[in-house]
Amino acid sequence: MSQMPIPVEPTSSPRRGVPGPLVLTVIGAGAFVTALDQTVVVTALPSVMLDLKIPITDLDRASWIITAYLLGYTAAMPLTGRIADVYGYPRVYQASLVMFIIGTVLVALSSTLEWMVVARVIQAIGGGATVPIGMAIASNLLPSERRALALGIVGAAAEAGSMLGPAYGGIIVELSNWRWIFWLNVPQAAMLFLALLWLPNRRNRAAKVDYRGGALLVAVLVVISLAISREGLFTLSSPLPFIIGAPGLVLLVLLVASQRHVEQPLLAPVLFRSWAFVMANATQLLVGVSLIIAMITVPLIANTVMGRDPFTGALWLLRMTGPIPIGALLGGQLLSIRLPNGQPIPMLEIRPITLFGLALIAVGLFLVSTWDLGVAEPELSVHLAIAGLGFGLVIAPILTRALSAVKEDYRGTAASLVVVVRMMGMTLGLAALSAWGVGHFQVLAAGLEIPIPQPGEAQDAALARVVEYNDRLNAAGLSLFQDFFRIAAVVSVVALIPALLMREDRE
Repeated sequence: MSQMPIPVEPTSSPRRGVPGPLVLTVIGAGAFVTALDQTVVVTALPSVMLDLKIPITDLDRASWIITAYLLGYTAAMPLTGRIADVYGYPRVYQASLVMFIIGTVLVALSSTLEWMVVARVIQAIGGGATVPIGMAIASNLLPSERRALALGIVGAAAEAGSMLGPAYGGIIVELSNWRWIFWLNVPQAAMLFLALLWLPNRRNRAAKVDYRGGALLVAVLVVISLAISREGLFTLSSPLPFIIGAPGLVLLVLLVASQRHVEQPLLAPVLFRSWAFVMANATQLLVGVSLIIAMITVPLIANTVMGRDPFTGALWLLRMTGPIPIGALLGGQLLSIRLPNGQPIPMLEIRPITLFGLALIAVGLFLVSTWDLGVAEPELSVHLAIAGLGFGLVIAPILTRALSAVKEDYRGTAASLVVVVRMMGMTLGLAALSAWGVGHFQVLAAGLEIPIPQPGEAQDAALARVVEYNDRLNAAGLSLFQDFFRIAAVVSVVALIPALLMREDRE
């Protein structure tokens, strides 16, 4: 016997009587501030280690200051997204800002590494929640034909934050103390909290939160993230990734089993029965893999075989990451263009724009893979900008397709899963790059002998052998980095397949 449908009260309805541009500004600023903290510690890490008296030999332990934020940012996101679906986006967004402020204050007051790592997790849980909840607010803020623009704005703000994080952290450390990086977050987050007080909040009383499923999913994401981040997963040189990953698979089985017996599961079957949602996430995963490979390789090639200083390497990377927010805004704007009759322009719909963005990524990275040791302007900037624009262009259409595939009462959950999938793709790509790169470089450098001076050898002859050795070593390194860029380009080409299949669901 069929059941009567339960009327669902929207979790929030900011479309009526609420100035859309103001709300978009606030949630865009929130995405920017919280994303900033993903990367802001990168340049401040040496100062943090010095202040907390962490020896350089403990660099692997100190790296947890960065890793802890990424894990907390990723793992708790789906659960907080669902909590927002149930209790209302504006108030849960504000609660997340409060947690972000508490974590930020604790980081600024840190006196030990352990204290700081725990504080970074608290900060990340609050900061990570603002991104999917902000996307859900943006998705509900404007009519469906303008939704892509709103998502493009939030996506662009988040990309700009993570892009500018290292430079921002470096400036603060130069002018003052690393702790001020975090003290300055407090008034910014507090202003965002106050700005959302007047936004109407409506709880979805028919919906429930699957806390048991949420706890299991957090555990699964943490364990699997730790497992796939180990390069031994790909080289089979260590059993550690498999030892770590085995409990994750057990937890995943328990999660799937538990979801079948919950009235309103966190991972609702409707999400995975949606072809559009699944294909959007598959595309997002591959984009994450391609992006992290490119982001790591650009400064590496500059600082090693090209012989540039770290600052120059950062400027090279900025040539690619700088256009990403621009591409995100452009993608959202293009999707919002309508014909006089209100219908979208066929060439400016979700799939064509996504395919074009992926094609730009592939073209840009293939061009970068042709660089030689004498690469110069304008090729350097143009090639990187093409790839960066492509990475930005796909943000709004992927998010729009994924969020349009679910009902309004699951948009926070859906947005969080899309973000998590990208982060998992980046983690997977980084581990694969590290594992394959070391072995491939050894193959490329095979046969190179260190030019040890021989007894009775003339100085000119010894110097010539050193120069030849360095040239061949640089050539091997250049070949390795060219292969990295080709792999990233090929991954973006493979992403064309799920993007092409990312069609809208039929009722």
